Amino acid sequence: MTHSLDDGNCASLDRRVFFLGAASALALGTTACGGGGGGGGAGWLAGASGAVPQQAAAASGDAVVADTDAVVPGATDPVPASQARKFVHPGLLHTEADFERMRQKVEARAQPWLDGWNALTSNGRAQLGAAPRPLATVIRGGDGQNFAQMYIDIARAYQLALRWKVSQDKRYADLAVVFLNEWSSTLTTLTGNADRFLAAGIYGYQFANAAEIMRTYEGWAASDFARFQNMMLTVFYPLNHSFLINHNGSEITNYWANWDQCTLAAMLAIGVLCDRQDIYDEAMSYYKTGQGNGAGLQAVYHVHPGYLGQWQESGRDQGHSTLGIGLAGAFHEMAWNQGDDTYSYENNRFLAGAEYVAKSNLIDSSTGTFYTVPFFTNINRQGTQSVLSSGSQGSRRVVWESVYNHYAHRLGIATPWTSLQATQMRPEFDGGNGDQLGFGTLTFTRDPLAAQGRPSGLTARVRATQVVLSWWGCPDAQSYTVKRASTAGGPYTDIASGITDVLTFTDSGVAAGDVWYYVVVAVSASGESAASNEERAALEAELLLQLKFDESTGTQAADATGRFAASELQGAATWTAGREGNAVALAGTNGHVALPAGVAKTLADFSITAWLYIDTLATWSRVFDFGSGTRRYMMLAARNSSGVPRFSISTEHGYNEQVIDGSVALPTGRWVHVAVTVSGALGALYVDGIEAGSNTQMSLAPIDLGTTTQNWLGRSQYSSDPYLKGRIDDFRIYGGALGSAEVAALAAA
Repeated sequence: MTHSLDDGNCASLDRRVFFLGAASALALGTTACGGGGGGGGAGWLAGASGAVPQQAAAASGDAVVADTDAVVPGATDPVPASQARKFVHPGLLHTEADFERMRQKVEARAQPWLDGWNALTSNGRAQLGAAPRPLATVIRGGDGQNFAQMYIDIARAYQLALRWKVSQDKRYADLAVVFLNEWSSTLTTLTGNADRFLAAGIYGYQFANAAEIMRTYEGWAASDFARFQNMMLTVFYPLNHSFLINHNGSEITNYWANWDQCTLAAMLAIGVLCDRQDIYDEAMSYYKTGQGNGAGLQAVYHVHPGYLGQWQESGRDQGHSTLGIGLAGAFHEMAWNQGDDTYSYENNRFLAGAEYVAKSNLIDSSTGTFYTVPFFTNINRQGTQSVLSSGSQGSRRVVWESVYNHYAHRLGIATPWTSLQATQMRPEFDGGNGDQLGFGTLTFTRDPLAAQGRPSGLTARVRATQVVLSWWGCPDAQSYTVKRASTAGGPYTDIASGITDVLTFTDSGVAAGDVWYYVVVAVSASGESAASNEERAALEAELLLQLKFDESTGTQAADATGRFAASELQGAATWTAGREGNAVALAGTNGHVALPAGVAKTLADFSITAWLYIDTLATWSRVFDFGSGTRRYMMLAARNSSGVPRFSISTEHGYNEQVIDGSVALPTGRWVHVAVTVSGALGALYVDGIEAGSNTQMSLAPIDLGTTTQNWLGRSQYSSDPYLKGRIDDFRIYGGALGSAEVAALAAA
């Protein structure tokens, strides 16, 4: 028996099984999840399994834990007495306005809605006459798997609910209620190996969606609905919660993105269905600040120029990558329908990931081969993925309509690769294998926006003597033109035109000391659009933040530039005599300084400098550490394990750190000036104005970290690291790289 570290989900089905459906899979003697217990087999993702023997998992430091997940206090109460937030109902994947749109479009026989409706009404699971097959115990992973019996019934309940809402024929509503009631009065346990968490996540969000539609039906008794809520809270939610807080007792990067993502989708859905703001907020918080691979910054762990966002599983295989798009897309749509816009998080980071996965799995008709995409090495507990995986490339999943219609038809943002996927999959059909609900052509299609939009989300990244521009396009654009000006607001001069794909341009016609302003316009049959947002790019070092620490009372340290809110002295941090005036004293216990969130978010080339007086040189104590926990950070350690200072930056839990090590230990008992600069790929570490170390392969920059929320002086992202013991004075952040002479001048001042 094995302890599966693979999701074992039905992306692992043989192609025959994928199209025959899970019932046929079982009849053929093929488990619906080839990687669930034994690690793959001959499925269409064969060899992708991460399953390891139980003893091997233990030997590698991964705890193999029993299924003893406790019910969270309050989880047995379906509807708390008081709830601060009033949720929209129905308000998961579909709202009442969505159903009204579907009804009107189908009645008008409008396309592609009519094709989507016909796909639903002709599907075997959407018919009258079926009977539920509830189970008291559902097993996913290991011996005795029977979970297909549950996901088939979930699909029936969901599809019957859709047929009722669009046709208003109560026969479908009545049968959907029978399915929901039979399961809620029978199911008590979800179990199996690690894959039980996948069952709780994938089928949890799907079950909740079927019930959320049916809650508006007067024929579903209130007591029956309450019993269903209780099943979601006592059977599904505890497993979801347990996985997020301890990841089955394993090292957190052991699990790929889709594990977190199905859990997040389920928790969000359960929170809405059960009117539990605490559960809903738990999922929302984890998406933005969680440390696992499915949280927002980790699922799309690297964004290439032109906003192609590399998916966390793209080096693993394409079946799981497309699964992740479906799971994350469901999360974002459900949040949107509750008034929370996670779609736009970190400049539409999810869309960047969707476009990357969509393009990875499309064939270029001119060459007959798959389109190429850039790849940034991904390292996690499972190993190193240095190239895009061709495993199951061309994966076809019914997950694209929701993504395409949100960005293109709600917001007017171009989605060229997602659009192609949606068009080629149209009309979306039954998900078939239990991984997705399907029928997005009917449920998500929207009319295009009438007015031409304009490019958006323009960013300008300065690297050495180049400015790298990226932007989001418009659905009706034929090409794009980049314009540049020497003063804010123009007048602008065209510097590049005819750009179609990818939406990026590198301005190499600039020089050190230049300051430029950029906009982008879309060109269509009707002419040029309005300009995008304007972005400023300075090819010189500019002081962005300075903490002089000249205060003597209170806990606030003002930014002398006035750009940022005051920083905060926390713990045992106090005021003391500085090199000139005052400084902040750190006792080496819990004292540190907290800087504002996102303080370095916009930086590509940069410089950070400070004066230090170190009392005790503790290994891995920090001068500064800017991050979002241990998943993404950049830091300067006063002493590494070799006894010298180290600057490092990482976007993958420390696995892919880019490092600059010093050559000698920092001095103690006197003031010393330290500086870190990065220009292009060249990074340098200075001590007292003299270069002490360098690295010519520094491709990562603060802008790659996203909005860091824990920006500290004297404290590490890692709780086991010691605090700095000493004093800090005149801490500075520059946009742009200081030259060696400028660093020497600061050290001599």
